[in-house]
Amino acid sequence: MNRKHIISILLENESGALSRVAGLFSARAYNIESLTVAPTDDETLSRMTVVTSGTEEIVEQIMKQLNKLVDVVKLIDLTESSFIERELMLAKVEATSDARSEVKRLADIFRGRIIDVTDNTYTIEMTGKGEKLDAFLTALSSISIYEVVRSGAIGIGRGEKSLTL
Repeated sequence: MNRKHIISILLENESGALSRVAGLFSARAYNIESLTVAPTDDETLSRMTVVTSGTEEIVEQIMKQLNKLVDVVKLIDLTESSFIERELMLAKVEATSDARSEVKRLADIFRGRIIDVTDNTYTIEMTGKGEKLDAFLTALSSISIYEVVRSGAIGIGRGEKSLTL
């Protein structure tokens, strides 16, 4: 059975490292649903979060192949235990006279923040699980959505579990 996996990777903060990880997925026809990468508190390391789907066997194969890459220092499949997942979304929506109060009400219900206002638009910032962001966009069905930008999921293990050296 295919299910979503969030793989967190510590890798050397060097040029080409991201390319090699993405190339591994591409060469084996594995799909990347989202990918985020940023430096860590250790300037020599970056943390990459890859969201992919597959059977347990496919994900196990992906993990083995990732471990063989010279740039990869350590990795973990966060979905194997308890973890926290978040995604950032910016959505620019119609905010004309009739829609303004409805957009504000929905942003409040979903704990979003209106971060930019023009005569005709609101830009809303929202964080949460992907399902929450999807539900917000669905709730806006009667409002014109002009643009949506999403970061992709990031995650961290709960409690004492951490991806460190």
